[in-house]
Amino acid sequence: MPARTLERLTGMREHPGRQPVPVNLAMHVGQGALLGVLRSVMAHAGLRGPWSSGKFAVVRVTSDQILENATGVGAPPQTWPRRELVVDLLHKTVYAFATGAVADALAARSGPGPGQRHAAVRTGRQVDVGPVPRDRARRR
Repeated sequence: MPARTLERLTGMREHPGRQPVPVNLAMHVGQGALLGVLRSVMAHAGLRGPWSSGKFAVVRVTSDQILENATGVGAPPQTWPRRELVVDLLHKTVYAFATGAVADALAARSGPGPGQRHAAVRTGRQVDVGPVPRDRARRR
């Protein structure tokens, strides 16, 4: 499926039958790298830890589904054979949590993110706690 999606997105000649391994790999690596940047942005903003990696897993699955369904090479996941769906969700969840661990570790070297600094003012989401001052929000 990834190769066919990339072929459609780029206008490449489509290969009926078995998907070309290099094209398949290019789509996997390219999409993973592109979305890895998003997870890095999340971590630097202060969205770190397993909760954020779980949210990112949803983004990873959704990006695949948008591209595959928009190009007409895929079908909605609720129509898939259950075993295939479980394997796909497991693969993307492992990717999301591994990417999150790396992104969080790298972002932690810069200290807490703006969201974490805001949360440190007072526990929980409070209406009477204003934003962190601009100079403290961007401090690294």
